[in-house]
Amino acid sequence: MTAILESCATDCHPASVPDYTPLAELRNLQLMRLKAVVARAWQHVKLFRSRMDELGITPDDIRSLADISRLPFTKKSDLRDTYPFGLFASPMKDVVRLHGSSGTTGKPIVVAYTQQDVDVWSSVLVRAFAGCGLHRGDIIQIAYGYGLFTGGLGAHYGAEALGAAVVPTSAGHADRQIMLMKDFGVTAMCCTPTYFLHLIERAAELGVDMKDLPLRAGVFGAEPWTDSMRRHIEKMSSIEAFDIYGLSEIIGPGVGCECRHHQGLHIFEDHFYPEIVDPETGAPLPDGSEGELVLTTLSKQAMPMIRYRTRDITMIMPGTCACGRTLRRIGRIGRRSDDMLIIRGVNVFPSQVETALLEVEGTLPHYQILLTREHGLDRMEVQVEVTPQMFNDKIGALQGLHDKLQSALDHVLGIRVQVALVEAYSIERSQGKAKRVIDRRTS
Repeated sequence: MTAILESCATDCHPASVPDYTPLAELRNLQLMRLKAVVARAWQHVKLFRSRMDELGITPDDIRSLADISRLPFTKKSDLRDTYPFGLFASPMKDVVRLHGSSGTTGKPIVVAYTQQDVDVWSSVLVRAFAGCGLHRGDIIQIAYGYGLFTGGLGAHYGAEALGAAVVPTSAGHADRQIMLMKDFGVTAMCCTPTYFLHLIERAAELGVDMKDLPLRAGVFGAEPWTDSMRRHIEKMSSIEAFDIYGLSEIIGPGVGCECRHHQGLHIFEDHFYPEIVDPETGAPLPDGSEGELVLTTLSKQAMPMIRYRTRDITMIMPGTCACGRTLRRIGRIGRRSDDMLIIRGVNVFPSQVETALLEVEGTLPHYQILLTREHGLDRMEVQVEVTPQMFNDKIGALQGLHDKLQSALDHVLGIRVQVALVEAYSIERSQGKAKRVIDRRTS
């Protein structure tokens, strides 16, 4: 692992990192690791062993990568039901890190790492950052939250292993974030895309133009965002914006990341095996078909995840990337199967709303969806911030903007929703993941 970190931190030459492994060699490695991780989970995780027993299979039945489809799925509810340590495959004496994410019951989803797991995590983040064009000598500010959330410490360890200087600001304190970006000559930013939008706005209020800073790259994740949002961010800041993907249940940030060709996210599949399945039936789908992303950890020791249903909707992109990496790519994740809204019988995703809004000039990339119920019928209102100039303009101009937004939403969503234009900064800014939907419906 040390050799990988050192080579990536210098120039990430194709011959020295796993991203360029010949396909036959990569598939052999995946099969070897799949057999080992299935055996480990079967031996040490009671839930997984009982589910395999129900299916009448043993680790010896895994003879090819195609046999992965015979294995049982793991779901987020499994982590809640076995809280806190029921899915661990390593004794606590070998666990060096515990992370978690909040659960609906108030108990966190607990994930664990051995030292080898932490080393793997650092190595994939080195590869992710290198793919974004970052290297030793960069100054990387990390505004993901530190603590139980995996974002902050995950990115921190990877940036340090890359050889970059790390500015661990964590989330919040926008004025301080901007001051340090300016004073320290920060060249790359890691945070959620919506928080970076907030920083752009606040910087302008402080008289700081992001375009005048040395900042050249942003590595954004932890929430779905659209290409329209990317274009807006890049226009307002003159940086190159990269999408990074991960989830705590698998390892944290670093499961996959865009390269500079921005043609999908490369999955570091020597450690995380991707599948796409039908969200309803669980049946495997071929490359190029949109469905739910399912991930299997191939090297995780403390808490292996076998066929974990992420609920993220994407596809495995056919063909190879111009960068030369042999790693498969997934399409940008703009929605989740569990964030779908059903309004008067029509399926609506927040990402569709964002796409429609950002195509209309005069709006800001801040919106909120308010759901209510009147006389037994669901009502959806989209509150959209507009630029100060537009809001202070003539009533006719506002009405024209309203009509354009109404038309765009009608076209994209296929149903009529209400549009409300609100002043800039009237929608609460988030330090982490943006809260897009407020549901005030009563059952």
